Amino acid sequence: MKLKEIIEKLQLRVITAQGGFETEVTGGYTSDLLSDVMANSQKGNIWITLQTHQNIIAVAKLKELSGIVLVKGREPDEETTNKAEEEKIPLLSSKESAFSITGKLYKLISEKKIDA
Repeated sequence: MKLKEIIEKLQLRVITAQGGFETEVTGGYTSDLLSDVMANSQKGNIWITLQTHQNIIAVAKLKELSGIVLVKGREPDEETTNKAEEEKIPLLSSKESAFSITGKLYKLISEKKIDA
């Protein structure tokens, strides 16, 4: 499923527009521990977190993640936003909880796999 489809279907707010919205999302990973994401996320995953500091961009770049969803209406600082733009990492936001967005993402991706 393409990132732009997920943005639309989950009604995510786009914070950075330099990212690849045509990127194929391979799955999702939900965690607030950077070390956990580095150890366990997979290339192409979309990362769901409440962390907003600049280090999330470095981890997403390192792991070749398809994007980052900030939950609970969290807003990144200017440094984080600028770094995301520079690295072309899609940074997205939702007012929903990590639990809710993770469940909806799982359902979307599972249904897409069944249809394929």
